[in-house]
Amino acid sequence: MVTRIKSIYLYLKNKGKAVHSTELAEEFGYASRTIQRDLKTLEYNNLVKSTGKGKWVVT
Repeated sequence: MVTRIKSIYLYLKNKGKAVHSTELAEEFGYASRTIQRDLKTLEYNNLVKSTGKGKWVVT
């Protein structure tokens, strides 16, 4: 789980722009709900934030 969350964070950081959660699900091959939970974990730790409508950026 930690490796998956770290991979998502690094993907967002390298993209440098808002990424939709469905793009992350397709990129990593996980269910959308799993990606959403991981993003909420990252958000809780102030590492990412939602820009609205499922798009996320690194803070």
